[in-house]
Amino acid sequence: MRRNVLLVAILAVVLPAGVRAQVAPLTPEQRQAIMDYKLSQVRAGHLITAMGEMTRYVLAQKDFKERMAKLKGTTPAQRLALIEQDTNAMEILRKNGLSAREYVVGVPTLRMAFIAASNGLREGIVASPANIQFAKTHGELKARMDSVDGIRPAK
Repeated sequence: MRRNVLLVAILAVVLPAGVRAQVAPLTPEQRQAIMDYKLSQVRAGHLITAMGEMTRYVLAQKDFKERMAKLKGTTPAQRLALIEQDTNAMEILRKNGLSAREYVVGVPTLRMAFIAASNGLREGIVASPANIQFAKTHGELKARMDSVDGIRPAK
């Protein structure tokens, strides 16, 4: 049971925003952590690589959609603890030089920085000015992130 909830916690971080629509809005603590997170080219590269590996890991599990529904009842701290307890997930993160906290804060930080860089800040999007500038400067990383998510560029 605990492993099932863990996979759902990982899904909340790695799946594209449209798929994650059922996940609860950010808490004030999450918003502040995203604002405080400083993106760099090295960090972003590690996050994107880990996202791809984590997505493959999670999607390889049975009944992943049902597990998404179970995530609604967990707090951010519980989701972080579940990831930290999964040896496979932690191995993916360690291999990419990331802690569980850095991953669960860094992935949404990166996603929202790219959204804000292309569409501006809007409801539900949190990004520091420095991270928005990073995203504007490193647009090539957006294509990498989208390919990990399975998003194809518009023609």
